[in-house]
Amino acid sequence: MPNRLNREFNPAAPDEAWVTDITHVRTHEGWLYLAVVVDLFSRKVIGWSMQQRITKDIVLNALLMAVWRRNPKQQVIVHSDQGSQYTSHDWQAFLKSNGLEGSMSRRGNCHDNAVAESFFQLLKRERIKKKVYSTRDDARSDIFDYIEMFYNCKRKHGSNNLLSPVEYEKRHVQRLGSV
Repeated sequence: MPNRLNREFNPAAPDEAWVTDITHVRTHEGWLYLAVVVDLFSRKVIGWSMQQRITKDIVLNALLMAVWRRNPKQQVIVHSDQGSQYTSHDWQAFLKSNGLEGSMSRRGNCHDNAVAESFFQLLKRERIKKKVYSTRDDARSDIFDYIEMFYNCKRKHGSNNLLSPVEYEKRHVQRLGSV
């Protein structure tokens, strides 16, 4: 699959391009895996899934949440790395059946998916730090709180004129309404 995104990380509107990736979080019960889908326009996490195994279901559930929440009216580029979850037949079929256009980083080039990597770095630096959660449920709860109560609603982003993703999208809609 070609790299259709080609490091164009600043689309003009929501739901033009999304990026997705997976990371892991340490718990005393073992790893918890987190897959996210981020809208490049606002840097808002629009889909996520957390599971104890790293299978194609984790990325499909995150993408399904993004599609349900956003209900895009035009084709969206969905950019990922070349992990087996993203090269699976089920991933490709889901993209096609939902009018989404797949895009993949070049092999071994983390800079092609820098926005997703940046989100994980912020999560780990601002919330997780060096902690090891007692249980996967503790980790899920804390990560949910970070994404939905802090990152999307309150965290200011330089790429958003120091507005949170929610506020940045809200102002974009207001600008469109006043035109």
